[in-house]
Amino acid sequence: MKILFLGDVMGRAGRAAVADKLPGLRAAWKLDFVVVNGENASGGMGLTSAHAKGLFEAGADCVTLGDHAFDQKDMLQAIERDSRIIRPLNYSKVAPGRGARVFTDGRGRKILVAQVLGNVFMRRAFDDPFSAIDATLRTHPLGGAVQAALVDVHCEATSEKMAMGHFCDGRASLVVGTHTHIPTADTQILPGGTGFQGDAGMCGDYYSVIGMDKTEPMRRFVTGMGRERFTPAMGAVTLSGVYLETDDTTGRATRVEMVRQGGRLTQAGPD
Repeated sequence: MKILFLGDVMGRAGRAAVADKLPGLRAAWKLDFVVVNGENASGGMGLTSAHAKGLFEAGADCVTLGDHAFDQKDMLQAIERDSRIIRPLNYSKVAPGRGARVFTDGRGRKILVAQVLGNVFMRRAFDDPFSAIDATLRTHPLGGAVQAALVDVHCEATSEKMAMGHFCDGRASLVVGTHTHIPTADTQILPGGTGFQGDAGMCGDYYSVIGMDKTEPMRRFVTGMGRERFTPAMGAVTLSGVYLETDDTTGRATRVEMVRQGGRLTQAGPD
């Protein structure tokens, strides 16, 4: 199976780049399934139902969220209407929507997509992500109930993401980090057959401060005072993510590569 995961989409420029580039990548790479993290797609904070629709029309099969899952209030209802949108498993127990879902690709193969929020350096403590994902993976064994399993670990600390990768090794096809917006150079297949990358990066303008126009973040770092709201940067966008190939029998990764397309950090994808 050929799968593409795209990191956090940042604002209008990020949405436009996904709409422009993803259809071509899907055709050229003969992708079977595409997951996009969309939790910053609407003004850099959350996701509206209209912008979710745009990501699906561009070629996403599933959109994951994160700690900004419900910053846009209409997502409280939209996530109940559209089960292709996934919020974190270990979010509040009264939160709408679901944190994991089994999808079916065009050839009838089953793909589990799940997301968890980390706890280290996050704004508030969430339920334990390790026990949450453990229960989900136990009920969806790789190579049995599902032919592929993807885990989006949305958190700040690189150590927590790496620990999650090892915790899921052999039970997931891919564990990929989101949230920090900076792609990491640790793309690998772990000993048990799980593909891993500490952070997928963002689909945004890298001439910025993690996707935001650099002026206001720099002012706050230098002076400790804010004057304006953060606004997403609007320059050339790099699509960042991870390309994965899996064995249909075992669900294990056979190939995993960093993806950086267009913008300022272009890197070739799969042949």
